[in-house]
Amino acid sequence: MGRTLNLTVLMTVLVLTMAGNVYSGNFNDEFDLTWGEHRGKIFSGGKMLSLSLDRVSGSGFKSKKEYLFGRIDMQLKLVAGNSAGAVTAYYLSSKGPTHDEIDFEFLGNETGKPYVLHTNVFAQGKGNREQQFYLWFDPTKNFHTYSLQLGVPFPKKQPMRIYSSLWNADDWATRGGLVKTDWSKAPFTAYYRGFNAAACTVSSGSSFCDPKFKSSLTNGESKVVANELNAYGRRRLRWVQKYFMIYDYCSDLKRFPRGFPPECKRSRV
Repeated sequence: MGRTLNLTVLMTVLVLTMAGNVYSGNFNDEFDLTWGEHRGKIFSGGKMLSLSLDRVSGSGFKSKKEYLFGRIDMQLKLVAGNSAGAVTAYYLSSKGPTHDEIDFEFLGNETGKPYVLHTNVFAQGKGNREQQFYLWFDPTKNFHTYSLQLGVPFPKKQPMRIYSSLWNADDWATRGGLVKTDWSKAPFTAYYRGFNAAACTVSSGSSFCDPKFKSSLTNGESKVVANELNAYGRRRLRWVQKYFMIYDYCSDLKRFPRGFPPECKRSRV
């Protein structure tokens, strides 16, 4: 692909804010519940969606549309209380063995201990670009807006759908699997609202770009100019990297004894 996007660069386009009153699409129109039977629900006239996990199964959904690039907003309120072992995954992915994927997994924890945000990026089917951060706020008491703002056409050729799931991963998710899921607390539930996409979508081989974007034709390809983070946003992300990052593949000498991947040279905002 034409341009590599590493995890630290990706973190410059993940914006975390308290939820406000914003335009939101209808979940009935935008998403399909894909697994988990009754554990996934769309309610309040399509304005809310919930996923639940119990001892039998988790649940998940995916977008009806495929996205090339742009800004995608979703408001989430994660599993409250003792969420150890439970993982809420929110990601974009294309299809096939050479798929591209932008992956966010919120790893549950024991009551009173912080969630861990686990990130990864797959480009042409290859991942292994993990980073982890402690969340610096409580993602269970209020809705927060999680925004992916891709200012470059990544992936360039492979449109991606939005996916989310709530599932049990107590073999690794909390303290490396030492803390298991307390099923007496089930069902575990995560809530979604406020979906909004200002992006380019693909349907039947043709692309459509939201009017909020300026588009121009360059070298036969449609390129979109998206809003970038301002100076405050960049300072905020440097603060997160400094004080809340707990793992960075670009610093893992055991994994890369012969030298770090080339994108690690550009790994700071």
